[in-house]
Amino acid sequence: MLVNSEFQATIQNDNYTAPVSVSIKNSTTGADFYKWSFEGGSPDSSNEQYPGTVIYNKAGTYTITLEAWNNNERDVKEFTFSVDSTVHVEFNTEILINDFAPAEIKITNLTTGASAFEWIFDGGEPASSNEQFPENVIFDSPGEHKVTLTVNNGREIFSTTQIINLLPKIEVDFEIEPSFDDFDYEVPFTASLINKTQNGLTYLWRSTGGTIVDKNAENTEITFTYPGTYTITLEGNNEKETKSLGKEITLKANTNLYTLNNVKFGIKKAEETIGCFYSLSERKILPQSEINSTNGQNINLVFFGLDASFSRCYFLSPADALSSGFASIPNPTQTYFINDLNQSALTFTDTEFDEMVNDAKLKTLGIKAASNTTSWFTNVFIPRFVLFETENGIKGVIRIKAFVSQGSDSYILADIKVQKEPA
Repeated sequence: MLVNSEFQATIQNDNYTAPVSVSIKNSTTGADFYKWSFEGGSPDSSNEQYPGTVIYNKAGTYTITLEAWNNNERDVKEFTFSVDSTVHVEFNTEILINDFAPAEIKITNLTTGASAFEWIFDGGEPASSNEQFPENVIFDSPGEHKVTLTVNNGREIFSTTQIINLLPKIEVDFEIEPSFDDFDYEVPFTASLINKTQNGLTYLWRSTGGTIVDKNAENTEITFTYPGTYTITLEGNNEKETKSLGKEITLKANTNLYTLNNVKFGIKKAEETIGCFYSLSERKILPQSEINSTNGQNINLVFFGLDASFSRCYFLSPADALSSGFASIPNPTQTYFINDLNQSALTFTDTEFDEMVNDAKLKTLGIKAASNTTSWFTNVFIPRFVLFETENGIKGVIRIKAFVSQGSDSYILADIKVQKEPA
């Protein structure tokens, strides 16, 4: 009987990349005996009529040989095919210097088994490359950037992507924040320099005048002694870029005078809601409940208003608070008042108040000597002026410009001009 060797070798899943599985289907006729040779395969040989599946783990060109025979006839059949190399796609990215934009990226290709390479650098320069080991890439803008590597081994395509996240470029900014006592921008003047820079690492402060405490600090302080216009400059660096910003500040001569506008003094019934107690050093009204042994000594002005009709009003010394029905103020100081200028030899006009640009007028007033703790006033005349002198000799004038009647929350509205330091 004639022998006709015949078989079909099928690459499973049409995958030619190692490891490759080859299914063998024997369709030989007339044979009683079989000898299979699977060079480079596993197994590498068989005498079975149906050998099943053979695995090829390495790239190369292989031949499957079948020799079939009977007692009278012998026939040979061969099948040759190629196995592509195993591909492992991998690469590393390294951001040089730091991750602030613009950034230079070093790429290390760790891929094995590939024969062709295609790189895509989203937002990069260059934008692409076909080199196995590409040159460094520059990314100018902040945010996410995809780096994609696509490779093939001659027949199949493989791909992987990494994301590089870059921080924004350096943006220099700062604020000049006057100290609490220098809100009027008069010398001597001290301010905090508050750094608002984004993405900076080191800093240098400069000024056309004044004294900077620490020129290389992130935040620092500056002091000016003389009036004038100055430029403060902050230079920021992030090891890639240096940017600077200058801001101008104008300082005035020292008038030794603070101007405090629209201060509300509540009537007696409003001592907790609006407050009747004013601190010149803190520049604010305090309700009775907030006065304690620490801040009691800072209270300078106490206002008493009998009721919403303002039929009897006066300012009194913190030391006399208890006598007017207030709770005693801890560690009180003495302040002297002239509540009614009609009962005094001293005078003060609305024009003088508006035109007062320094403390010259206040210096001439003997307020302590002329003070009268028994005088009071009503809401008949507006504006009304009350003079005062603190225990340590600071003089001031209160201009009452409105009596606001709203029940238990009634108040007077006033502007105050007061010396910074005793004359």
